[in-house]
Amino acid sequence: MDDTHTTGLRDGRYAAIDIGTVTCRMMVADVRAGRLEVRTKEYCITNLGEGVDATHRLRPEAMQRVEEALRTFLAVRARYEVPRCNAMVVATSAVRDAENADAFQEMLARLGLPLRVISGAEEAALTFAGATAAFAGQRVMVVDVGGGSTELSIGRAGASAEVAHSFDIGCRRATERFLHADPPSRAQLEATRAWMQTAFDAWLAGVRGQGIAPADRMIAVAGTATTAVSIREQMAVYDSERVDGARVSAIELRDIAERLAALPLAQRRQVVGLDPGRAPVIVAGMLILESVMHAAQMDAFTVSESDILDGMILRLAAEAAEQP
Repeated sequence: MDDTHTTGLRDGRYAAIDIGTVTCRMMVADVRAGRLEVRTKEYCITNLGEGVDATHRLRPEAMQRVEEALRTFLAVRARYEVPRCNAMVVATSAVRDAENADAFQEMLARLGLPLRVISGAEEAALTFAGATAAFAGQRVMVVDVGGGSTELSIGRAGASAEVAHSFDIGCRRATERFLHADPPSRAQLEATRAWMQTAFDAWLAGVRGQGIAPADRMIAVAGTATTAVSIREQMAVYDSERVDGARVSAIELRDIAERLAALPLAQRRQVVGLDPGRAPVIVAGMLILESVMHAAQMDAFTVSESDILDGMILRLAAEAAEQP
């Protein structure tokens, strides 16, 4: 892909679907003169990765939830008249880890959706491309907290990431491994933090050892980061314009995390600004963000509504431009 994201892109209408460990999302956008104009975004919590960390298999009921969400997405995509050649569907951590991923791919094929199961490195690259468009020229670290994995990437916005890594640390994976009590016990919370902190500290120490300049800004994408803002602002109705670009300090994040961790699940589901479907895994998600901030020595992060979906659209437009 062209590193500037403003040339080498074919104008047109594109659709991107991201099948994650916790959520399924779709974006339809027009590319015009190198810029994305979002037409619609769709979102559904499907918990595809439920139990995958322990069993390495996708559950039939989880695949069924994804199929139902995708049928809804396809109806929306048809209304926007997106050419099939201008669409991309990717799956990430849960499908990467599943021994029965072939059955999942066959299900999508029956829906007419060829699936790309992308590596953690490609996931990080697509997310970096999508998240950094609004921060051209700045040195940034992009953090994408997912259900099964977390991707970190560092570089100059508007160019490819200089270094990136995908960790098998995600909010669902961490919840299923450590946070068994309701609410989680102090010992469980500390064990979770220790597991995460060891991995993030070691990787970032290695990055510093390579002489790679630290980032001036931490950009956080995906549901955990956006939820931090919606809870802080007590959004009964989610407002993406207020969330995009919002700054969350380390102190604010810790306060939110401690508040959520102290609540049993039934009460956590009632917290204003928190999607009830995300309540079971949100504590682990907040701990991941906290651990990354600590390892990176950052006192705040900026939330971006642009993420892997934007990166996928840019990739599609670049691939289209390469065709005769």
